[in-house]
Amino acid sequence: MTDTQLDTGTPQQQRKRRWVLIGITALFVVGAALYAVYAALVLSKREETDNAYVGGNVVTLTAQVTGNVAAISADETQLVQAGTELVKLDPVDAEVALAQAEAKLGSVVRQLRERYTGLSQYEATVELRRKELKRAQDDFARRQPLAADQTLPLEEVAHAQQTVQTAESALNVAEKQLETARAGLQGVAIEQHPNVLAAKADFIQAWIGARRNAVLAPVSGYVGKRSVQVGTHVVPGTALMTIIPVDQLWVDANFKESELRNIRVGQPVTLEADAYGGKIEYHGKVLGLSPGTGSAFSLLPAQNATGNWIKVVQRVPVRIALDPQELRAHPLRVGLSMLATVDTHDTSGQMLGAPAPANPAYMTQAPTVPMKDADDVARSIIAKQLSKG
Repeated sequence: MTDTQLDTGTPQQQRKRRWVLIGITALFVVGAALYAVYAALVLSKREETDNAYVGGNVVTLTAQVTGNVAAISADETQLVQAGTELVKLDPVDAEVALAQAEAKLGSVVRQLRERYTGLSQYEATVELRRKELKRAQDDFARRQPLAADQTLPLEEVAHAQQTVQTAESALNVAEKQLETARAGLQGVAIEQHPNVLAAKADFIQAWIGARRNAVLAPVSGYVGKRSVQVGTHVVPGTALMTIIPVDQLWVDANFKESELRNIRVGQPVTLEADAYGGKIEYHGKVLGLSPGTGSAFSLLPAQNATGNWIKVVQRVPVRIALDPQELRAHPLRVGLSMLATVDTHDTSGQMLGAPAPANPAYMTQAPTVPMKDADDVARSIIAKQLSKG
C-alpha cells in the first residue's frame, strides 16, 4: 500500500469521513441555534446576582426604667416567646417611688377636701354678715325719723350709722375671703381638680414603672446578642439584647443599575443559599425596589462633582419576599449570602414598591401594661381619702 492510499483511503472511506464531518458540523450548528433560541427566550428574560443577602427584623430589647439588673432569663441562640420575662430589674427603687406617689396623691386629696370644707364655712360667714348688715340698716332707718323731730339724741343716730358702716366693712371682708377660697374650687369636683389630676398622673406613672421592672420579649424569636450582665445599672434606652424573628426574613438583592430595566414588583424569584448549596431552592417574589442606590444612603455619600471623577456602576437593593413554608423547612439567618434569579418575563408590574398597607406591618405580641388597672387603683386611693371624716 502506497503513502497516497494511506492518506486518502478508498472512495467509500472518503464519503464516510465527509458525512461524519458534515454531521459534526450540523450538530454544532443546531446546538448554536438552540442556544441562541434559549438565550433569546430564557436567558434574556431573567436577571441574576450573587450580591444578595438575607435580611430581617433585629429587635433591640431596651430598658424602660432605671434600675439594677437582678436576673437574666435568656441567652444567645435561645428561642424565646413573646411576653416571656427576659430581664428582671431590682424592684426596690420602683416600689419606693410608687409609695411616694401614693402618699402625694392622698395628701393632695386631703388638702383639697379641707379647702372645700372651709369654703362652706366662708359662705356661712358671708350670710351672717349680710343679716347683720340688714339689721343695722333697719335700725338706722327707724332712728332717722326720730332724730328729725328731735325725739332721739343725734348721738344715737350717729352710732346707728356707724354700726351700718361697720357691718358693710365686715361683709366686704367676708366676701373677699369667700372669693379667695372659691378661686380654683368653684365648679370643679375634687376628683377633677388640676392638682389631683397631676398627682394621679404621677401615681399612674410610678405604678407602670414598677411593673416595667420585668422586661418582656416583644416578639417571638432567637436571641441574637446579649449585651447586659447581672448587676449592671441601666437607664431608659439601655440596650439589653437583640431578638431576631426567623419567620420574618427577606432577601435584599443588589442589582446593577443596568439590570433593572425589566425588573418589576411581583415577579417570581428563585434563590439559592450558600449555606445549603444548590440542593435547596427557595422561591419568592419581588416586593419592591429601593428609591435610591446603596451609595446614596451611605454615611458618606460619594462626591462626584470633582475633577477626579471615575464612573462606578451603582447597585440598587431589590427586596424579595420568601415563601414562609420553605423558610420553616430550611431556616435562614440574617446576613447569609444568596444567589437570586429574577424571572422578568412579565413586566406589567410596578417599577417601585406598592403603597404601605392600612394595617401595621409589624406589631408587638407582648402584653402591654393595663392602663385601666392603674387608673382604678388611683381612683380607689382618692375615694378612700374622701370617705375619711
